[in-house]
Amino acid sequence: MSGFEALPAPLQLIDGKLVGAADGASYPILNPADGSEIGRAPDSTAEDVDAAIAAARRAFDESEWAGDRDLRVRCLRQLHQALLDEADSFRALTTAEVGMPSFMMTAAGFDVPVEGLKWVTDLVETYEFETDLGVASPMGIPSRRTVRREPVGVVAAITPWNVPTQINLAKIGPALAAGCTVVLKPAPDTPWVAAELGRLVAEHTDMPAGVFNVVMPRSNEVAATLTTDPRVDMVSFTGSTGVGKAIMAAAAPTLKKVFLELGGKSAAIALDDADVAAVAGGTAFAACIHAGQGCAITTRLIVPRDRYDEAVQVAAATMESIGVKDPADPGAICGPVISPIQRERVAAYFDVATAEGGTFATGGAVVDQPGNWVQPTVVAGLDNTSRLAQEEIFGPVLVVIPHDGDDDAVRIANESPYGLSGSVDSGSLERAKAVAARIRTGTLAVNGGVWFSPDAPFGGYKQSGLGREMGVAGFEEYLETKTIAEPA
Repeated sequence: MSGFEALPAPLQLIDGKLVGAADGASYPILNPADGSEIGRAPDSTAEDVDAAIAAARRAFDESEWAGDRDLRVRCLRQLHQALLDEADSFRALTTAEVGMPSFMMTAAGFDVPVEGLKWVTDLVETYEFETDLGVASPMGIPSRRTVRREPVGVVAAITPWNVPTQINLAKIGPALAAGCTVVLKPAPDTPWVAAELGRLVAEHTDMPAGVFNVVMPRSNEVAATLTTDPRVDMVSFTGSTGVGKAIMAAAAPTLKKVFLELGGKSAAIALDDADVAAVAGGTAFAACIHAGQGCAITTRLIVPRDRYDEAVQVAAATMESIGVKDPADPGAICGPVISPIQRERVAAYFDVATAEGGTFATGGAVVDQPGNWVQPTVVAGLDNTSRLAQEEIFGPVLVVIPHDGDDDAVRIANESPYGLSGSVDSGSLERAKAVAARIRTGTLAVNGGVWFSPDAPFGGYKQSGLGREMGVAGFEEYLETKTIAEPA
């Protein structure tokens, strides 16, 4: 099966059963490339969300899941194999529902997150959940101390629409591996790929009922229950900084553990001995990928002042050569943005750029055709105080900013509320590494290095979030620490 059309209609997974909404309501799932309806998702009710939380609580407290590592490993391997078996239809669904260019399926769209599920399963198979601290005599009492790592409990995983399979699996993989139970709530723009995970769990794994649940309410009020219900022990959220702050506040009265992976406004720095044209072209290319809808994409290009015009010209020429294409086209790099709302949001920033005195080296408008299309855009003539340099746009928009040496480049990169990612390029690796060490971000590419991998922690400084996803650090986000002492 190569297309998604043969897939069953999306359903919730609640307490081991694939079901529609309690009241039968549903909402359309739209293809962002042309606006057509490709399916309908159950519009989960408050009753549905309550049932999912209750099922997850019961499964954690009463089933063998939390204490049976072998069961968890077996079930996660079954899910991994099911994803491989249905890879073609899953990829086609992702392109249709998310508008993600098909070339991304070999990376963050599908292959890397599926590899990541295997990686965390391999990790938990050998992970040491107990550490012997040996014998000591605190207060004169000989005691043997043991540190245990135990699952947090019930996890509410709330995920965005931009790279849903990667983010869904980056949360549920380590949470389930750790022994937690999960309620997954995807973005209403992209519920189907999450529903498919639920179907695969229900039909192809031995996971006990209630361990993994999927709900898809369109109402923020209904979804907010996941952040306030005392039966939920942890909220793992990826999305905008504004929503992340609201979730953190909502979780505070019950002191839930909160993981937040939030926005970014990452800087690509070319030092004065770098190949500035190559950096400009590469950064412009990156800003076009998936229409710029990636939190870690470098959307500020910081270049030596005396090479500024060259950098702008190369970046503009690169974006013009890429253009926009149907995401199903194998040659597509820049597809549509997710929705009319997002298209208008990006368009509003074009007005801001003009009002602030910026100019468009290329782009600066929406594309007049069915679907949610925006021209790849290079903005020149603004400094780092501009709103376009400070705010996350989530569209194919690159702002080019001049710098006056290494110290100035570091200052510009760090003068941001965000600190998620970035890059530094120099003719000297040591010089690039020295600059990278001064930039306050969670990930950095130096001279073209690639950090994105299942074993590499990902997350941000400042208002880009709390905690880390992927790697051992990402797995351990879903564990509590218990110290036990016994007489020696």
